[in-house]
Amino acid sequence: MSIKLGVTLPLVDTGGSPGFVRDFAQTAEALGYQGLAVPDHVLGANVENRPDWGNRNTSKDFFHDPFVLFGFLAACTKTIEFSTQVMILPQRQTALVAKQAASLDVLSEGRFRFGIGSGWNAVEYQALGEDFTNRGKRLAEQVEVMRQLWAKPHVSYQGDYHVIDDAGINPLPTKGRIPLWFGGHDDRMLRRIAKLADGWIMLAFPPDDSALQAFETLRGYIREAGRDPVDVGLEIWTSVGDGDEEKLRQDFQFWKDAGVTHITLNNWYGRAPHKRMTERGGDPHMEAMRHYRELINDLL
Repeated sequence: MSIKLGVTLPLVDTGGSPGFVRDFAQTAEALGYQGLAVPDHVLGANVENRPDWGNRNTSKDFFHDPFVLFGFLAACTKTIEFSTQVMILPQRQTALVAKQAASLDVLSEGRFRFGIGSGWNAVEYQALGEDFTNRGKRLAEQVEVMRQLWAKPHVSYQGDYHVIDDAGINPLPTKGRIPLWFGGHDDRMLRRIAKLADGWIMLAFPPDDSALQAFETLRGYIREAGRDPVDVGLEIWTSVGDGDEEKLRQDFQFWKDAGVTHITLNNWYGRAPHKRMTERGGDPHMEAMRHYRELINDLL
């Protein structure tokens, strides 16, 4: 089975100047990376007033809006796929997101894979005027609403959180749908993935038996939902900071043998089980991207 290889734009380490994001995306495409990922946060908390915040994103961390960034990069690239990893969907208006995603899909000629999640940052939800406590339930309904808006010119919908009275978005996505991948790791999210998602972006497990067990748990839920596990993709992150060259090659082969469909190089993410690369700045990240591609080339 072939693996789709992606890389995450290291905005937190590099900022997001137009020149850098363009050069990084074009270089990734030229090197043979098939996917380009970006994270999502609208707001960051001021940790000076939150001493117990922990190792989480703050107002000092740089995040472009993913739709704006990918709209810009769609005009700078030809083949590379764009994915959000992950966009916090329940803190946003569903119909507006459906419109933005459809527009990006059209402008990128079908190169958008939509990674979504429920998030962890109550401060962000509060500032955006959305309820943090019911975010999981609302996400499931949001998926249903978006898929209807992408598939039909007019939608009538009455749910627990949404009402649409015979209205639709225009343009529609190029294929009448956009792939939806979910991030998250608790049992409730795995069950939602089994019922609703096109794939799982899995970050919390290292390449060992715990990951294999998590995959088997998900596959069981997928079968219970009346679906075929082969229809639900699996994506993991890796980093050049996760080990030496031999370990990185062994990790890649482990994930490939485990049935992972997408491996995304994310060199700035430093929470367990991953270790971020020590260098900062655009040039080190460019070199790390080149080096990793060469290192695992024969394993693809």
